[in-house]
This record gives sequence, structure tokens and C-alpha cells, in this order.
Amino acid sequence: MAKVTKKQEQEELRQQNVAEAVSKTEVFFKENGKLIYGCVIAVLLVAACALLVNRFYIQPKKVQATDQLAQAERWFEAGEYELALTGDDNDLGLEDIINQYGSKAGEAVYLYAGIAKLQTGAYEEAISYLKKYDGEDPIMLARAQACIGDAYVELQDYAAAIDWFTKAAKTTDNALAAAYLMKAGIAAEADGKAGQALSFYKEIKDKWAAAPEAMEIDKYITRIETAE
Repeated sequence: MAKVTKKQEQEELRQQNVAEAVSKTEVFFKENGKLIYGCVIAVLLVAACALLVNRFYIQPKKVQATDQLAQAERWFEAGEYELALTGDDNDLGLEDIINQYGSKAGEAVYLYAGIAKLQTGAYEEAISYLKKYDGEDPIMLARAQACIGDAYVELQDYAAAIDWFTKAAKTTDNALAAAYLMKAGIAAEADGKAGQALSFYKEIKDKWAAAPEAMEIDKYITRIETAE
């Protein structure tokens, strides 16, 4: 009788383990087959429903919202902010578009509505709309953040305004940042924080020397340093 080697023993053991695993799997499927198939069917149904909802509800809603937004955008660009917000007998305004469609009209709807509210003096509502804007373009996002700062200035909440202006400057991180830093400096002065204002003005001078705001920044710096 041939001697069984250790390698052969290991192979026989491996095959035995595989056979046991297959057997256990078969038993599991026999005992739980209905439950498993039910779960699979449920997942497929959910996926199918999601596709149908997207195709026959969400996508048409997006098209409707975009169509409605077109006229509101024209009013906005013409500076007719009240009309852009409320609409007329033929076309919805930004507020109704947001109420009916939300962000299906695109993130810009919140930016337009926020700026329009800012222009019409509804500062709290402007802040609410602008905070909902979450566009991917850093320039537009920075503009929204700066407009929130403008609204807080009008409400004389200078600390909040400074936070939003500095956030806008960091978001855009180009020459446009100088304009937001200037706003932050002016808000800091209005809040009695000359030292903080000075730091903003010096940042403009040091980092954004080519920006228009830097052309006369020395007089702002000198005024504060002289007063100290």
C-alpha cells in the first residue's frame, strides 16, 4: 500500500473542507431561499421605482423649473428685483419657483433670490436664501458669501459680516479676494476693531497688490496707524 504523504493529506483535508462548505451553502439556500429571493426582488423593485421616478417625475420637474426660471433671470438681469421675486400673471417669480421646485431649478435660483432680497431690503430673507446656495463655482460661491456679509452689515451685525467677508476671500483666493477683504476691513472699523481692520488692509497690500483696492490702501493703513 502506497504511503500517504503530508501534502496529499493536506489536499484531501482541503477538498473535504470545500465539500462541507458547499454542503452548508446548499442547506442555507434550501432553508432561506424564499427570504433571499424576496430580498433580491425587493432590491430590484426599489431600483426600478427609483429609475421610473427619476425619468417620469424628477426630470420633467427639472425641465419645468428651468423653463420657469428663464423669465425670472431676465427680470433679475434687468434689475427688476421685485418682479423677479414675485413674477406676474404669466410667469412665476423666484419665490414661487423655489416653493414649487426647490433646487430642481438649479442652485442659482437661491443666489438670484438672495441677491434680489438684498436689493429690496429684505435682509433676513436674503441671508436665508443665500445660505442655501451651494454652487460649485468658487467665484459665484464667494459672491453669495459676500452678499451674506452685506446683509449682516445692513443689520449692523458686523461680527457676522466680517466672518462672511473673510470666508468669501478664502473661497475665491484670487484678486477678487481684495474686494472682500476691503469689505471686512470697513465692517471691522464700524465695529470699533481698528486692529482687525488694519490686518485686512495690510493683507490687501501684501497679497493683492495688483488689485484695484490696493491702489489707495495706504491711506486706510496710514489713517489707522496715525490714530493709534
